Amino acid sequence: MNDVPMNDAPVNDPRFPGLRRRGFLAVAVAGGAAGLGALALTGCAGSSTAGAPGKADGKPQRGGRLRAAFAGGGASETLDPHLSNLFADVARAKALFDKLADYGPDLSAQPRLASKWEPNAGLDRWKVTLREATFHNGKPVTAQDVLYSYRRITDPKKAFRAKASLEPIDLGASRAVDERTVEFVLKRPTAEFPNVLAAFGAYIVPEGAQDFDKKPVGSGPFRFVSFAPGKSAVCKRNEDYWDGAPYLDELEFIVANEESARINALLGGQVEYAHELNPTTARAHEDQGQVQIVRLRNSAMQSFAMKTDRKPFDDKRVREAFFLIADRKELVDGALSGAGEIGNDLFGKGYEYYADSLPQREQDIDRAKALLKQAGAADLKVTLDTSPVAAGFPEAAAIFRDQAAKAGVTVQIKTGSKDSYWKDILDSGTLCSYRSGAMPIEAHISQRLLTGSTTNATKWQHKDFDDLYQQAQSTKDKKQRTAVYERMQRRLYAEGGFLVWGFADWILGTARNVRGVEAKAPANSLDWARFDKVWLA
Repeated sequence: MNDVPMNDAPVNDPRFPGLRRRGFLAVAVAGGAAGLGALALTGCAGSSTAGAPGKADGKPQRGGRLRAAFAGGGASETLDPHLSNLFADVARAKALFDKLADYGPDLSAQPRLASKWEPNAGLDRWKVTLREATFHNGKPVTAQDVLYSYRRITDPKKAFRAKASLEPIDLGASRAVDERTVEFVLKRPTAEFPNVLAAFGAYIVPEGAQDFDKKPVGSGPFRFVSFAPGKSAVCKRNEDYWDGAPYLDELEFIVANEESARINALLGGQVEYAHELNPTTARAHEDQGQVQIVRLRNSAMQSFAMKTDRKPFDDKRVREAFFLIADRKELVDGALSGAGEIGNDLFGKGYEYYADSLPQREQDIDRAKALLKQAGAADLKVTLDTSPVAAGFPEAAAIFRDQAAKAGVTVQIKTGSKDSYWKDILDSGTLCSYRSGAMPIEAHISQRLLTGSTTNATKWQHKDFDDLYQQAQSTKDKKQRTAVYERMQRRLYAEGGFLVWGFADWILGTARNVRGVEAKAPANSLDWARFDKVWLA
């Protein structure tokens, strides 16, 4: 989900004759518009009613099947929610399962299966109360199910993605107080513990559950019907869902790896929801009346990562010079086709704790030259690692190369493998293209900016910075905690290793009769791909 490439897998499903190998769609063009032959699929294309997504256009209606196209992971796909990795995995997991908490639009933790949480004075014990909810087999969700789920995720023999997020919990000491109360014992004070409950992949499953592909049982808004890895998954409304039964009768996830397949399937009425469209596609179809384009703002940080532990970026004057070389608007316009907002060298614009009081940094080539001269790097040559692993990476690298030349810096672009890029740039090189999906600012700091962080791409390692993070986590008063986070961000703004030039929109397409898609939800948050609140007009 964050910085993970989407695998390309073939699609050959006789039920979807338009979706060919590698996901391309067979399209017939007539009269200047794309047209498609009939599909051997029963579903609800519905009427072509106008309306903006994210708004309550009239009263929600019950009924119908919504078909959603996502890039998938091929024949190795699974419905095991603890193995969620791609966006398609998470969307399916959200339909079938629940977490104790999830992220709101500002990436603060919002209660889900947990109705409330209460810390002790030392912030190292948290009592979590479960709401009354049932699994699809009719059994109640209990404290034992929660502990089983978390212990399964943290099994040292497994590679579940949420494992690192649950690390603060001492599961050996944690206990079920009663059927609906869990006391979590933590290894250290953790003021942002609700973020742990909302962690990516931290879904609650029934005690003892292991096989999720034949008949998975969750507590989510939809119940399992069928699953064909690399092709589709079908689920139906859970009438007993604790948060209210979905409006849709059925929901189907269809794998279409190529972006062209997803938009053409949407245009041709083969699907009602197309995930992950590129800015060019969005511009071509926005306001044309055929489909609705939904932009999820601030969904992905776009940046260059400078390794602060090696030359030339071990000199903070060089890092500041690179901050000043960047023309952020040119990068957003050129690399993202304008589908985003400029950044200010900090992660999490618009999120809880973001230091929005800092002045917007502007390009200043003269100042950048002066800093490079002071650092003895007036004729600097650097290699910029990039890859087509993420949209806009090669374009941003080329734009920044030209910007750097104005300051006398020679940037040589090195294009790496899509398959190994994220692993390669973690420890190798000095400068690279980098992105991140939405997560709380606290999580970004803990995962990427502490001395012991396992994904520390900038090699930012400072004990006093680590101490500030621990101070924030030990501070119960939110106003005081906010002040500590601001101090940390001011330090990163002045001398950090992330040159954050923009925040990309995540772009979706829906049929004109689809309602209830929340346009204010960044990818990775609660309301992204939340199909229980969607209906067909």
